[in-house]
Amino acid sequence: MPYISVESGALSDEQKVELIRRLTETASEVMRVPQEFFTVTIKELPDVNFGIGGKTIDKVKAAYIQKHQTV
Repeated sequence: MPYISVESGALSDEQKVELIRRLTETASEVMRVPQEFFTVTIKELPDVNFGIGGKTIDKVKAAYIQKHQTV
């Protein structure tokens, strides 16, 4: 049985539902395995627990939001 594991920052319930649905649909199509055989888990991590480019994700997100806000 195929197993898909995703680690990410916090997600809303709606985001989790859509992510699981899309991952399952796409993997099923590519692998030619029925969707019923797939297991998907999501492990949420606080944004301060991982980073990119030497900065924690919370700082990266804050900078991105500030840069892309419309005035």
